Amino acid sequence: MPETICISVVIPAKNEADNISPLVLEIFDCFSNRNDFEIIYIDDGSTDDTYTKIMALHDAYPTKVQLVRHQKSVGQSTAVYSGIQFARGDLIVTLDADGQNNPADIPTLLQHAEKVKLIEQDFCIAGYRKARKDTSWKRFQSKVANSVRAKLLNDDSPDTGCGLKVFPKATFNKLPYFNHMHRYLPALIKRLGGSIVVVEVSHRDRQHGQSKYGMWGRLFAGLIDMLGVMWLQKRNKRVHVTETTCTTKN
Repeated sequence: MPETICISVVIPAKNEADNISPLVLEIFDCFSNRNDFEIIYIDDGSTDDTYTKIMALHDAYPTKVQLVRHQKSVGQSTAVYSGIQFARGDLIVTLDADGQNNPADIPTLLQHAEKVKLIEQDFCIAGYRKARKDTSWKRFQSKVANSVRAKLLNDDSPDTGCGLKVFPKATFNKLPYFNHMHRYLPALIKRLGGSIVVVEVSHRDRQHGQSKYGMWGRLFAGLIDMLGVMWLQKRNKRVHVTETTCTTKN
């Protein structure tokens, strides 16, 4: 019988070969008391040994480590979207491939998710990197961008750029897809009427390599995206059905 998978850890990676094995081992450690998880790496057009490292881990753990490979890089949001389409778990955990998100925080986010899903169908448990291990310039950019975004979108998240998040796959599949959407998941999920729960998480120095994805989420480059999300919020209508004689809903 195939394993029952409840949690899919989705990790977009571009040229992160040296970070693959250490991160997978840490994820295994954080799930040491359960076996209902899978790790899906999306090799987003890497030109180093990222593919080779992922496949070696897949060969070693064929039911736990899976690969989705892109012929060329299409960006972090599309990589996340691509991975989620292949995910078997009802709950999605996203985190960055660079090792700066600490997998040890995942169980805490999952505990919050288990509580919220008892009362909410749609939700996002969002990590908050209160003590970031980045350059002062990058922290300043993020602070300004987060302040403007929070003011314009009212998304209940002080750090929407944090890669560590937990949400139902069914919730994600209700969202409109667009490039860079991963930075606006709290706003998009709140638009559905879902709950946003912010959990403080640790943040670590990058041990290998350097950032591969650009600064698209910052104030000026992300302005068009924010305006688009604002438009979606204004055009949204939520229906509250009070009665039906139907027995099923597709």
